[in-house]
Amino acid sequence: MSIEVRHLTHCYSAGSPISTVALDDVSLAIEDGEFVGIIGHTGSGKSTLVQHLNGLLKPTSGQVLIDGEDLNGEHVNRRKLRQRIGLVFQYPEYQLFEETVAKDIAFGPKNQGLSSDEINERVRYAMENVHLDYDKYAEKSPFELSGGQMRRVAIAGVLAMKPSVLILDEPTAGLDPRGRDRILSMLEDLHAREKVTIVMVSHSMDDMARLATRLIVMADGKVKASGSPREIFAQQEMMASCGLDVPAAAHLCHALREKGFDLPPDLYRESELKAHILRLWSLKKEGSKC
Repeated sequence: MSIEVRHLTHCYSAGSPISTVALDDVSLAIEDGEFVGIIGHTGSGKSTLVQHLNGLLKPTSGQVLIDGEDLNGEHVNRRKLRQRIGLVFQYPEYQLFEETVAKDIAFGPKNQGLSSDEINERVRYAMENVHLDYDKYAEKSPFELSGGQMRRVAIAGVLAMKPSVLILDEPTAGLDPRGRDRILSMLEDLHAREKVTIVMVSHSMDDMARLATRLIVMADGKVKASGSPREIFAQQEMMASCGLDVPAAAHLCHALREKGFDLPPDLYRESELKAHILRLWSLKKEGSKC
């Protein structure tokens, strides 16, 4: 399922003295099966953009095309298109309300008019994909769970509707390291196994380094850059100009290069930096024996 944004502009309070341009002539494309990370400082337009991708907001001007169909077209079935694009807001666990985990996850499929058997199958499918054991958690109250588990239940409620695209706005915000790692592992597995297109907004460059196949950098309501994480994180000056940092591994790589270490300039993952350092150490040891 492809998404194309054409010359999208969005103004809050348009025509009033407090009119604010949140998106300014944004054009981009998201292809089927991608894991796209959207990064930018606070107020750069990230959250406004993703709310346009499933039709929660209407553009001031421009278009959002879903498989070539204008999401805001005059005769389009917006409800049907929106069901194919799942949006998970920040702190989605605040929206949990049912007495059991299974009932909460089943809420969306019930509204789709599915049979009881199909609903139960969807609940099991969604719980498996967020790494929650059905037999252990289905009949528990969601409010008895940890914060990270509650968030996974909320994400499962979206997955149960089987969207073609999953959009997440800061999915690890406020979680402890263990809860954060479980969310990231779950998304990593979901993308690899189900081939779901994922769009994720995050302030964590380390999370993006771990998961994203492509990054979109936003600043002042515009797309500043788009490319692979390797391409984007190698541009430290551009990132700094947008008020953004780079992953810890990229920082360390840069510092080591300044100290004279023979390292590629575009390393951004801990695993690959470690491999290069061990290779250099091995070469140094071999040279000292000669």
